[in-house]
Amino acid sequence: MTATRTPGVPAIDEGSLISTSPASGEEVGRFPVASPDHVTESVRRARDAAGWWAGLGFAGRRKRLLTFRSLIANRLEELAELMHREGGKPTADALVEAIAAVDHIAWAANHARKVLGRRRVGSSILLTEHSSYLEYLPFGVIGVIGPWNYPVLTPMGSIAYALAAGNAVVFKPSEYTPAVGQWVVDRFAEVVPEHPVLQIVHGMGDVGGALCRSGVDKIAFTGSTATGKKVMAAAAESLTPVLLECGGKDAMIVAADADLDAAAEACVWGGLTNAGQTCVGIERVYVADRVYDEFLGRVVARAAKLTVGEEGTADIGPITMPSQIDIIRRHIEDALTRGGRAVLGGAEAVRPPFVSPTILVDVPEDAAAVQEETFGPTLTIARVANAEEAVERANGTGYGLGGAIFSKSRGLELARGIRSGMTSVNSALTFAGMPSLPFGGVGGSGFGRIHGEDGLREFTRPKAIVKRRGPTLLPLTTFDRTQKSMLQALKLVKFIHGRTK
Repeated sequence: MTATRTPGVPAIDEGSLISTSPASGEEVGRFPVASPDHVTESVRRARDAAGWWAGLGFAGRRKRLLTFRSLIANRLEELAELMHREGGKPTADALVEAIAAVDHIAWAANHARKVLGRRRVGSSILLTEHSSYLEYLPFGVIGVIGPWNYPVLTPMGSIAYALAAGNAVVFKPSEYTPAVGQWVVDRFAEVVPEHPVLQIVHGMGDVGGALCRSGVDKIAFTGSTATGKKVMAAAAESLTPVLLECGGKDAMIVAADADLDAAAEACVWGGLTNAGQTCVGIERVYVADRVYDEFLGRVVARAAKLTVGEEGTADIGPITMPSQIDIIRRHIEDALTRGGRAVLGGAEAVRPPFVSPTILVDVPEDAAAVQEETFGPTLTIARVANAEEAVERANGTGYGLGGAIFSKSRGLELARGIRSGMTSVNSALTFAGMPSLPFGGVGGSGFGRIHGEDGLREFTRPKAIVKRRGPTLLPLTTFDRTQKSMLQALKLVKFIHGRTK
């Protein structure tokens, strides 16, 4: 019988992790909680599987991954419905996420050989008798700790690229979305039934901690900055390298020459999609004084039309993690207490498990709603004198994940001034769906990159090989060197490097 529990709150019952809908409390699934020994055994099995998987070569892995891609593509509706049931995500948002994940799988599979395969590189003039080669070899076993807000796209940015590079993966999904994680792993097992190349371990944070200490060769983590620090500390015990994609407080800049309709549309979607539960979502907006009032009016008009509810057709669903509601409420109330105004929504917008769109203005820059990650359907919109002031304010937090610029003439110039890993010009969040570009942050938003060529290399170790192809003309690295060879070397070095241009 399906039990109704506290909506959205993961529970452990007789060794099983129980997942429920954050809107209705409907039980979505039960999954065995992994013990520390089980995690260790999973890594051991993955290490055996990794040798077989790497041995398939780029062509063999590409074939399997593209089949995996096709299988998901043909069952997108099923996956989206599960994402809606378990996380509350509107069906359209779930489909967009899953479609982007499919695209990333294909890109990683199709580009791994070109990016990682052995190639010859230039040699030094002083070592012309040698040829130099570079290739990127898999680590072996990658531990992936995924988030609940984008339970398919985000972990796939690590999983697909790690697999394409030749690694096996042990995946710990969020305890809030274990059913989605299990679905993805089960689909891969249909394509690769021979060995446990992609495994899953379920549980709370302690299971993630066990994975960090399990002997994996690298950890890829996505989550809060606070938890990222714990992951890094645990991995440091064994000098296990980590990739951390943590929180964000992304800003949008609207210059005086911006297309205001396009900017308002992108602002509302970039800030409120997925109920604002997006690490690269727009949370702060800085608008040039000349167009501030007109832009604000357009944003409020658009946001006011959004529907909120449990139905899959709603624009905004429930807050997936119930404890986040307290943070959203605190940020709104703090902003209002400190002189801010709600031109849409406000304190009354918080009606658990839902939060309606809230637009705040006149909020001090040191307020929590400006400095801390809110992770809800709220926006602070501030008036600035010009784009230069906007850039300065945009860089005024400890985070540095993404951002957006709207300007017809200065977009690229302003984007380069934003301290972040990614910036969209005249759009919002588009960098996340661009498989060819690296994704990751700086500062409190973490380090390391998924996606693109950098994402493939992130899950490998560079291997340098030098091969002699002829006799040494200037023997220097030998005790058989002569005074004559040393003098010749000195003359050559001074001729090449001693002149100033």
